[in-house]
Amino acid sequence: MSDSQNSAQSSLVIKGDVVTPGNPTYKEAIARWAANAERKAKIVAFVKDDEDVVTSIKFARENSLPIAVRGGGHSAGAASSVEDGLVIDLSRYLNGATVDPEKKLVYVGGGALWEAVDKAAIKHGLATVGGTVNHTGVGGLVLGGGYGWLSGAHGLAIDNLVQVTIVTTEGSILIANEEQNLDLFFAVRGGGGNFGVVTEFVLKLHPQRATVYSGLIIFPPPKMGQIIEATNEWLKTNRENQAMFQVSTPTPDGMPAFGIIPFYNGSESEGREKFKFLFDIGPVADMTKEMPFEELNALQNPMTMHGKGVYQKGVAHIRPHPEAVVQAHNRLMEIVKEGHFIGQIIYEYVPLDKINSVPTHATAFRREITSNILVNLTWDQSIQDRTEGGRKIAKELTSILAGSASDLTISQSLGYSNYDPDYSAGRSTDGAVDKAKLTFGENYPRLQAIKRKYDPDNVFDKWFPITPA
Repeated sequence: MSDSQNSAQSSLVIKGDVVTPGNPTYKEAIARWAANAERKAKIVAFVKDDEDVVTSIKFARENSLPIAVRGGGHSAGAASSVEDGLVIDLSRYLNGATVDPEKKLVYVGGGALWEAVDKAAIKHGLATVGGTVNHTGVGGLVLGGGYGWLSGAHGLAIDNLVQVTIVTTEGSILIANEEQNLDLFFAVRGGGGNFGVVTEFVLKLHPQRATVYSGLIIFPPPKMGQIIEATNEWLKTNRENQAMFQVSTPTPDGMPAFGIIPFYNGSESEGREKFKFLFDIGPVADMTKEMPFEELNALQNPMTMHGKGVYQKGVAHIRPHPEAVVQAHNRLMEIVKEGHFIGQIIYEYVPLDKINSVPTHATAFRREITSNILVNLTWDQSIQDRTEGGRKIAKELTSILAGSASDLTISQSLGYSNYDPDYSAGRSTDGAVDKAKLTFGENYPRLQAIKRKYDPDNVFDKWFPITPA
């Protein structure tokens, strides 16, 4: 690194901490949940407040440094990392969650994790729609839409967003809500980090019982056909207090299994009755129980530990197709047996009526009548970077699942935008822009105009970059 580069970096002065490659904490500062998403930043700015963010943006622009924003650092596609640039890191100081129980609101720092929100809110008998992995960052999930166990009752996370504080490219610190900067408020509800750095989210809270029914039920793979048939019947009726995730996965000893995480927002006795149709099929293990609400969003944590190489890809369907689900399951087990990858295919069934009761043009998020599917592949990054291999395998598996869904439009088949890791191959590549057009659908032209107003130079371009127009 040249003396001029060192001099430029040392001139960044903020109230928080500035970490550069020579710092003993640098390796920790650039570490991410997905080890293959780490990038060698020139500077990591652990900001303490809005003014620190303003200073960091100004410094980066004056020194022609690309910018990334790190909230929870949970992006498998490296949206929170940048090579040879500046990372505005919110996780060290802007990570709290403060509840106003009278107004039923929670004020959340831009770098907070969902665990902080869940635990702070439930102390007051309250909750909001949060990530189903509780070490996910609030910022990435909310800005990208936000499905959760409570979506059947309360919609997406963005449907519970009341206000944001956001720092724009030009250094303005703005409040966006239904009364102020309404265009910006529309854009951040599903438009990602395209418009600035969100330093605080204000979310609605709802009364929530202290315990819920959930856990894990394991079935042998030959039962999958019966499960899918039963699932299709279950999907026909609305149930705002229920949801279910199904998982193709190897057991810890490598045996193929099909797991189900049921959710019922009520007692164990009621929950077991609601899901009796599953138990009648004959599981080999039942680890469901009535549990504290704050444990619900930690159930999938063991599948998503920090420090592994990760490749994820989403797809969608209106209903599960037995042949496709079984074929994808069998192919995944063959891949796992080869020893290079551990993997899961996760089918997320949450009631969609509440989500789709919000008009398409009310928020930037593209709403569909489809259920999400996530292919999740992990490996030991310290041995080899297997990102490209993971990409090929994920494409193969999602193609199997998408091939059965001839009843879907192109828009519907895209899947959940937060489950797509290939949102940007660089800084606003043509391919990424085309993907953004598909991702935002009919809302894209409106978002382009808002982008021109708040970020005309496309400084924030790490997640489905929108072309200003």
